[in-house]
Parts: sequence; structure tokens; C-alpha cells
Amino acid sequence: MPKENRKNQRQLRREKQRSQIAMRRWVGYGALALILIAAIFFVSTRPKAQPLDAKRLASNPTLGPDSAKVTIVEYGDFGCPTCRAWQRAGVLKQLVATYGDRIQFVWKDFPIITAQSPKAAEAGQCAFDQGKFWEYHDLLYDKAPALSVAELKDYAAQLGLDTRKFDQCLDSGQDQAKVAQSLNEAQRQYGFPGTPSFLINGKKLVGPQSFDTFRSLIDPILAGA
Repeated sequence: MPKENRKNQRQLRREKQRSQIAMRRWVGYGALALILIAAIFFVSTRPKAQPLDAKRLASNPTLGPDSAKVTIVEYGDFGCPTCRAWQRAGVLKQLVATYGDRIQFVWKDFPIITAQSPKAAEAGQCAFDQGKFWEYHDLLYDKAPALSVAELKDYAAQLGLDTRKFDQCLDSGQDQAKVAQSLNEAQRQYGFPGTPSFLINGKKLVGPQSFDTFRSLIDPILAGA
């Protein structure tokens, strides 16, 4: 083969390689552009959360009147197996059945056990916004550990909540500030190490408590001791 032909072929191969490299580069640029466009679209279409006012931040799900002589606060986690076991043991129902309006039971979020716990806590607050926290609370404990975002939304639909409002609340992180407030309170103000934890008129109890333990603290308060 003449020397000049070999030189031309080498030059053609180099040009072909350069062309292939340039093509791969532009394909990469195109993929990156699509990713950026998708990210911008996601951010622009994500529901916008409205800041919570002081009244909403001070609101908590309760059972019983504000005038009750005894206030029991539970710091709980929907992803916590121990919380779930305490709930299923029926201690809360026994307290309500025994003491009625003489006690007020308050729920506060302490979502620290699983990766799904914070979003489940938000979902509970979104249900609270529609006046169905306790129904949603019970259903979550019945369904746990199935607490994916899709499942949280499905449970809202099962309870007849306004799913458009619920989904917007959950997707936007509408109640993140409320969940964070309760979490911070449990950890920093009271130093609770885990869930469930309780306050009875400010007295700290850590871990799942029996009905008899609650009764030993409640009865003296109600008796005026």
C-alpha cells in the first residue's frame, strides 16, 4: 500500500474518533440538560407550603377537655414498634374509659425510630388539620410498618379525608415545623431518650407504661393529694 494512502487512512480514523468523542460529549450535555429541566420542573410544580402561625404551632391533638385536672402528654412515633405495642395493648382506651373528662390526653410527635417516621408524623398532622387525627392515628398503628408516602395517602383516602388537601399538605411539608417543634421539645426540653415517653402534669415517664402505673399517679392528683 502506498505510503500516502496509509497516511490518509490514519487521518480518516483520527477524524472518525474525534467525531465519535464529540458526539458522546453532546449526548452527555443533552442528558445533563434534561436532568436540569426535570429538576426545575419538579421544584416549580411542587406544592408551596404556607408558614404555620402561632395558633397552629400551639395546637395539638387531644382527647378530653382543657379543664381536666390531669394532663397526660405522649411523645410518640408511628414507626416505633414499642409505641405500636402500647397502643394495641389498649392502655389509652382504658384511661379514657376509666377517667373520662377528668383527664386530657395530648399527642406530640417524636419521630426518631425509622426513616419513615418523620413523614408519618407529618401525615398525622395533615389529618389533624382536617379534624381526623385520632382516626388516622389508630389506622397508622394498625397498618404499621407500612408507612410509605403512597400508603400514608391511601390511608387518608380510606378515612374519607379530602385527598387533594391531604396530598398537598404532605407533599409540601406543610406541617414539618409543627413536627420539628415537638421533636425539639422532647429532646431538648425534656431529654427523653426514646419513644414512647410521657408527661403526667409535668412528671416524666420514659417507656411504655401500664394502666396501673398511670393510675398510681392520676388518682392522688384527682383526690387532691
